[in-house]
Amino acid sequence: MFYVWATLLILLNTVWLATVVAGLPGTWLIVFTTALVAWWQRGDVATDDEGMFSIATLVVIIVLAALAEVVEFFTGVVGSKRAGGTRWGSVGALVGGLAGAIAATFLIPIPLLGSLIGACGGACLGAWGLELVGGRKMKESVDVGVGAGVGTLVGRVVKLIAGVAIWVIVAVAAFWP
Repeated sequence: MFYVWATLLILLNTVWLATVVAGLPGTWLIVFTTALVAWWQRGDVATDDEGMFSIATLVVIIVLAALAEVVEFFTGVVGSKRAGGTRWGSVGALVGGLAGAIAATFLIPIPLLGSLIGACGGACLGAWGLELVGGRKMKESVDVGVGAGVGTLVGRVVKLIAGVAIWVIVAVAAFWP
């Protein structure tokens, strides 16, 4: 029965991993599901059995998920700043990325890809627009917008890589405790 639960966990975590591309909290869903299974399949202290997952495994995946969230959240801002953006561009990148991801999920009906395009495009447009309103010239504003869009894409890629790492750690730990 142990291997059935491990297999079901890995399959569910694969679904959660796919949601990372859409900007959903897939890494946290993997962590939550894994922690739930760890609690449910916990070992017996009297026999020195740790169960399916050790505390160290759970701590590692929580830390990876937290780091990935922080990196994803700030990469649009960093992209804007590296392109010469001001505080206006940073705010535009954050707000535009969030609004674009939500809007494009409905406007671009391509699963997972729509929200990714929306987040990058929204960060680009938000940073560009607020830099322009803030008095920057068109070329400078466009450069800041492109930096924000690329930064947002980099953030999603980093989060996806972290999600894959978390998935692999859980898969290995589930079958080889």
